[in-house]
Formats: sequence, C-alpha cells, structure tokens
Amino acid sequence: MKSLIVFVLLVLGGGILIGTMTAPGAWYAELAKPSFNPPNWIFGPVWTVIYLLIAIAGWRIWQSEPSGTAMKIWGVQLALNFAWSPIFFSAQQVGMALVVIVLLLMTILAFIFVTWSRDRLSAWLFVPYAAWVSFATLLNGSILALN
Repeated sequence: MKSLIVFVLLVLGGGILIGTMTAPGAWYAELAKPSFNPPNWIFGPVWTVIYLLIAIAGWRIWQSEPSGTAMKIWGVQLALNFAWSPIFFSAQQVGMALVVIVLLLMTILAFIFVTWSRDRLSAWLFVPYAAWVSFATLLNGSILALN
C-alpha cells in the first residue's frame, strides 16, 4: 500500500506542481479558441481524477512487471504528459505542444493495447484518459489553427 501512495504522490503531486507552475495567463486568455473550449475551471477536477487513474494503473503494472514493456510505456506517457503544459503555456509553442500531445495519445493507446490481455483493469483505467487527451488534442489543434 505504501507503493500506491508513492505512485499517487508522484503522479498527482507532479501534475499539480506542473499545473501550478504553468497556469494559463494573459497569453492564453487572448488566444482565439474554438466554440467547444470548456471553461477553465473544468480542467483541475478532470485532471485530478485522471491523475489518480494513471497512478493506480501504473502501480498495478509496477506490482506485476516493474521493468516490463507496459511500465516503460507508462513512464513515457507520464513524461509526455508532464512536458505538455510547459511547452504549451510557458514556452507558448502551440505547434510543438500538438506534436507532444499526439505522441502522448499514441502512448496512452499503446498502454491500453499492451495491458488489455494482462491487466484489463489497468487498461480500462486509461480509457477516460485516452478520451480526455483525444479531446485535448482536438482542442490543441484547433487553437493552433485559429491562431
């Protein structure tokens, strides 16, 4: 159980830290956004739930295959996830952020594929994450196109 707490602290804590350090500012507020852009307040609660799901899935895989393919994919998706906000909000590189989020979506889908037959629950824990990142990819691409 201590290892689950470590996973939650790593993922949720890292996400909160990065989100706080790269909070959208005036630059983001002035961007043209698509009509389906959700209100800013929705991102915090959604990401909190998703980060908990990511942590639980990672912990489950780490328990069974700590150095296996699924765990490596899990690590890559987390690195890409944590890289997106600094690239988009701090560096204001919307195009590069789109590349990163597409790679992130690919790794999320790869994780689901790899874990599906071994740990179906971990795969299912990534399904809401895949859905949200698919939406975020569309949003990122739309912001790029509009600006």
